[in-house]
Amino acid sequence: MEHEVRTARGGDLAGLAEIENSGDAMFGEIGIVFPPGPTVAEQMIGRGAEIVVAGDPPVGFAAVEEVDGAAHLEQISVRGDLVGRGIGVLLLDEVKTRAAAAGRSGVSLLTFRDVPWNGPWYARHGFAELPRERWGPGIRSYWDAEIEAGLHELGPRIVMWAPLRPSS
Repeated sequence: MEHEVRTARGGDLAGLAEIENSGDAMFGEIGIVFPPGPTVAEQMIGRGAEIVVAGDPPVGFAAVEEVDGAAHLEQISVRGDLVGRGIGVLLLDEVKTRAAAAGRSGVSLLTFRDVPWNGPWYARHGFAELPRERWGPGIRSYWDAEIEAGLHELGPRIVMWAPLRPSS
């Protein structure tokens, strides 16, 4: 199944929270239950983040904003019944391509260290743990906000980084 990856249109945005919630069910299966509140998709739309979707209608999305001069991947979500079919890879590749075209030096993200579809998955796709001494103020702020929101109580978290080569 091929899914076109594109910039989200206005009509796509309302369905993104449902995609995120369906993907979050996987976390519940391993005992991670996210705190109540707005979804990451809703928060990122409200902040004007760049939203890239796969499919029409969307079956997955990535939300990206600029943090410390780099692209920061806040969220990739794929509809729960379609996980494992390469849609997340399509979205991640598009995020990296767009970041490189914008002259960004890399892509950062915060994720669970040991959840197979989080830290290990990103490591297979070119990300490595970013040492604390290399964190900028924006990443530190994200980290602190996650602690305050209770995410760190759900399992070990890490900051990851994938360097990029500028596109020509």
